[in-house]
Amino acid sequence: MKNKILVIGGATATGKTAFAVEMAKRLNGEVVSADCMLVYRGMDIGTAKPTEEEKRGVPHHMIDVVSPAEPFSVSDYERMALPICEHILARGKVPVVCGGTGFYMQSLLFSRSNGGAGADPALRARYEKLAAEEGNEALFARLAAIDPESAAVLHPNDVKRVIRALEIFELTGRKKSEQRDGMTPRFPYLAVCFDYPRAALYRRIERRVDEMLARGLVEEVRSLLAAGVPETAQSMQGIGYKEVLEFLKNACLHSTMSDIIKQNTRRYAKRQITYFKKFPAMRPLDASDAGNADRVTELFLS
Repeated sequence: MKNKILVIGGATATGKTAFAVEMAKRLNGEVVSADCMLVYRGMDIGTAKPTEEEKRGVPHHMIDVVSPAEPFSVSDYERMALPICEHILARGKVPVVCGGTGFYMQSLLFSRSNGGAGADPALRARYEKLAAEEGNEALFARLAAIDPESAAVLHPNDVKRVIRALEIFELTGRKKSEQRDGMTPRFPYLAVCFDYPRAALYRRIERRVDEMLARGLVEEVRSLLAAGVPETAQSMQGIGYKEVLEFLKNACLHSTMSDIIKQNTRRYAKRQITYFKKFPAMRPLDASDAGNADRVTELFLS
């Protein structure tokens, strides 16, 4: 078990957080979030950020580490989270990496060569100009046309990573999704994710969205704007936040906004499922099995 990490991944609304806390309790661990929205301070409702009660006294890391007005990249996550995991291991404890942002997990678990391609500043500048002039969706459409696998796990507003994927293709002639060289594990790990029937997962997503709106998601977005967070901030492009922004600007029906959030969350969950099916050594767990914690404990300690 020395220097071993437990990874709990999967789609949104699958119960990852509660399971991570339970496993941390059992394994003398600490939770390291791998969620691209939990890093932002003040964005609590729309991110389903765990409360102190839900944390059950287990230390949590990589939550509330950056202002919502600032950008945050995969490389930023790796720079901050890797030393945290190393420090947890050095203290004889278990990092329980939990979240749905697969690229965050990948950056933490593997050293990599970014597709074996160098950087081309002129090429990046050309794509940045395209995004500025024609919009992020136009840039994303180019990636979807040549590398749909990479596009499936990226957001159109994640311009930096979209450009990197396009750059790799132009420099190497190969898709980023096909290039696995340089993926060297940093630690031994056990990776698991919950496998829900699609209809059951969608019901969980719809309940979660209803709960977020009832808890005050619209008011949370208003507060962020009042605090000076720009509408164009990376954080505000997250699902839930961008739809509320549109609602506040165009005064559409509340029910319409809710339906759009649910639809976009379902689509995101499908992309997450696709990604984690290909994640190295990921083990699916039957979400209805009450013995999952016992089984994962046994697997981890074996």
